[in-house]
Amino acid sequence: MKSFWYLGLVGALVFCEPALAQKLVDPNAVAPEYREAAEKRRAEQIRQRECAHKADEAKVLPRDRTAHITRCLAEDGPTKTSAIAH
Repeated sequence: MKSFWYLGLVGALVFCEPALAQKLVDPNAVAPEYREAAEKRRAEQIRQRECAHKADEAKVLPRDRTAHITRCLAEDGPTKTSAIAH
């Protein structure tokens, strides 16, 4: 009986994983006073996705993926958020 519970739990996690991913911000769906910030956030998300795609194409190992993406983002140029973080 326990094996069915474990199997159900694993199945639920596999099917729910895509739902946990962060969605792209839609600047048109926010209030007008927050639209500029939403546009900046969307641009940052697109840059991050492009770097993640480059890591996938380069077949970077999972342990090196964060460093690869960080380097890719730094090569594109510093942003206000990365300047604050450092």
